[in-house]
Amino acid sequence: MTVTHRKRTANDAEKDIAEAGVKYHCDPCSRNITDTVRIRCAICSDFDLCVRCFCSGAELGKHKSWHDYRVMEQHSFPIFDAEWGADEELLLIEGAETFGIGNWQDIADHVGSKTRDECEAHYLQVYVGSDTWPIPDMNKKFDMDPEAQAARKRQRLAMRVNRVPAPVKAQKPMTSQPANHEIAGYMPGRLEFETEYENEAEQAVKDMIFSEEDTPEEVDLKLMVLEIYNAKLSKRMERRKFVFERGFLEYKKNQALEKKRTPKERELLSRIRVFAQLQTPEDYDKFVEGLLKEMHLRERIAELQEFRANGLTTLAAGQEYLREKSNRTSLRHLMTRDGAVSDRRNARLPPQRPTVDESLSLRGSSAANKSAPVVRKPANPLNIQNAEGIHLLTVPEQALCSTLRIFPKSYMIIKEQLLKEHARLGGLKRRQARELIKIDVNKTGKIYDFFVEAGWIQNSDA
Repeated sequence: MTVTHRKRTANDAEKDIAEAGVKYHCDPCSRNITDTVRIRCAICSDFDLCVRCFCSGAELGKHKSWHDYRVMEQHSFPIFDAEWGADEELLLIEGAETFGIGNWQDIADHVGSKTRDECEAHYLQVYVGSDTWPIPDMNKKFDMDPEAQAARKRQRLAMRVNRVPAPVKAQKPMTSQPANHEIAGYMPGRLEFETEYENEAEQAVKDMIFSEEDTPEEVDLKLMVLEIYNAKLSKRMERRKFVFERGFLEYKKNQALEKKRTPKERELLSRIRVFAQLQTPEDYDKFVEGLLKEMHLRERIAELQEFRANGLTTLAAGQEYLREKSNRTSLRHLMTRDGAVSDRRNARLPPQRPTVDESLSLRGSSAANKSAPVVRKPANPLNIQNAEGIHLLTVPEQALCSTLRIFPKSYMIIKEQLLKEHARLGGLKRRQARELIKIDVNKTGKIYDFFVEAGWIQNSDA
């Protein structure tokens, strides 16, 4: 026997209708005997003959004319469904055994007269959803003429051939993206992970064999092991279904949503993520939304309480307070950074050699200065000619910043804070300026004196 498997395409419409599915050919004469009665040798493996070769006693290879035989007829009558003949049922089971459950396109090509959707729906309805599972209902009766059934089968094949094929959509090629197999070893083609839940569960059953020599206790033990294994598989399927339903494999989408959230929101979500498996996706989304809303309300209440504690009675004043608070925080960071930069620059400056006059002067006055108190040498002025914001300062202000080793941007923030506080209080004391500006008190005092001399603030100490 020669068996041919062929996938149908749109270009096969003009070919013979009977070419769908599995084909049987006479081994001696190679005649197509798919739709006729054929003789199958009961001794030789897969050896079929047409009626003519059988009557003439044809022999080929190891086959002899005196071998036992079986008469194979076309069983087009229905047994489980009026639209499915017995021969189609047999081809469906053969295709499922050959290609595996789920490869419905290959199974449909094996059947030949049914589409993949029809094969899948029929298998799930008759064999899986049967009231007498695990076997289909064997008590169904159909009053239908075999000739009428064969005619309906030919009509279905003709309709399938004449059907206009749907346009083939261009599929985007699979690429190595984080959305598929790079996520925790995910394999999208198999809808599985390289490391599953209870990944070692198969180790207990991979070598298990039921033998006739097993005692009842051994059989019960093996059945118990299989029950445990099935329970682990059920848990594995539940977790896999949970991952698919919640969209955890949509890497880019989840990453974009994560970036939009604040650090506090991300921390809250990481703490309540364990409750996702106890709720439906809709209920969990509502739960998360409610907790985030509660957190925002608590933050707003704490903010309003801070306004009231600082004597603020309007929202506009509160917004101004928040801006000044943000500026003070930025000032602290800038001053810390500026001090670190100045220290690094001073460390990189090479020591300068004194001139001849300076050396003679130092030698002459060394004896006289031995008993004098030690005076700290002032730091070198800071070069701010290329600093950011230098063009916003006057010449005296530039000199002040260079002497105090303060960058123009930091000086502008200090100036803004002092002038705002002076305008709010109607005057400003030196002690208040030191409490407001958290830097070196000597630098704050010199800036305060400079502002008083410039007439920008009024000294309340006088």
